[in-house]
Amino acid sequence: MDTVMETIIIDCSTAELTDEQFLYICRQNEALRFEMTAQGDLIVMPPVGGTSGNRESDLNADVQIWNRRSRLGKVFSSSTVFRLPNGAKRSPDVAWVEQSRWEALSKEDQEKFPPIAPDFVIELRSRTDRLASLQAKMQEYLDNGVRLGWLINPQDQQVEVYALEAVTVTLPLPTQLSGAAVLPGFVLDLNPF
Repeated sequence: MDTVMETIIIDCSTAELTDEQFLYICRQNEALRFEMTAQGDLIVMPPVGGTSGNRESDLNADVQIWNRRSRLGKVFSSSTVFRLPNGAKRSPDVAWVEQSRWEALSKEDQEKFPPIAPDFVIELRSRTDRLASLQAKMQEYLDNGVRLGWLINPQDQQVEVYALEAVTVTLPLPTQLSGAAVLPGFVLDLNPF
């Protein structure tokens, strides 16, 4: 029997977890991924399956290869939790921060939950993810300063492109996506996906 563990949301708004307490919870439960909403709700995300894990790894590798050639910033995996300006603690599947913005952070801030919104994010919908929750998360990224985001949705064979001051565009898969001005010269080929 194949059981799918779903995302769990725990109301911790009255507890007001500190960064240190949040980190402690993460370290004590390494098999799970955690995020926290701006309202203080703790989000417990189950591990992804093999297919999603492989796709996420490929996406991270594609961005990393581009970045090694361009040397324009830093690439982060889904294990990195960013503290967004609204107070939420989020971990995109793939994130990229422009070099000068990263270097403007103190070494201490770089070591903890970086208090910065990435310039670019990718969220990959797995079978345990609710589409509406991911769409709200993508809007939260934009509202906090993310310049470009891609929500890849293999279940519905589409990708949603989020950009600052632009209308969200939905494209059918397979397709190629351009990093445009945010990731100059980067093209992600989602054929096949």
